[in-house]
Amino acid sequence: MTNAAADVLRLLTVRGETLAVAESLTGGLVAAELAAVPGASKAFRGSVTAYATDLKRNVLGVDGALLEARGAVDPQVAAQMATGVRKVLGADWGISTTGVAGPEPQDGQPVGTVYVAVAGPAGALSGTTSGEKVTPLRLNGSRTEIRRESVRSVLALLLEQLAGGQTGNERAQDTEQNGGT
Repeated sequence: MTNAAADVLRLLTVRGETLAVAESLTGGLVAAELAAVPGASKAFRGSVTAYATDLKRNVLGVDGALLEARGAVDPQVAAQMATGVRKVLGADWGISTTGVAGPEPQDGQPVGTVYVAVAGPAGALSGTTSGEKVTPLRLNGSRTEIRRESVRSVLALLLEQLAGGQTGNERAQDTEQNGGT
């Protein structure tokens, strides 16, 4: 996975831009992937691991009414987490992960339901006018496999945006299109 992290950091460094990460189900794995790349500090500002729902609201600025109505496993929550960490840590780009790695369902969502999101500078995201892009995933496998695939997917989503909309997310798309198999 470090290749995707290295590619993301290389592109950000070349562009003179920075990245912040908000994580829930991945519990710091995205930040660890990025920090494992030599020279990461040139572009990686830091991360917030907001495992608890109240941290999503109080630290990242996710709308409390949204969390109350839909729970933490929601595409809008993912988008607000990415935007919030971008703002809180003063970065050009923010990425986030939220979902259910298991072993039990959460907020009425089955294990393997994951949302990854990216928020970037105005006009920088391809295929969106909101400044945020969310990818829903339906993943199968163990808790570890779901978390690893979530890391890979969020880095691929950001890489896709940095590279101008070219896809790097074939495996997750294939998994989703095949009903998670």
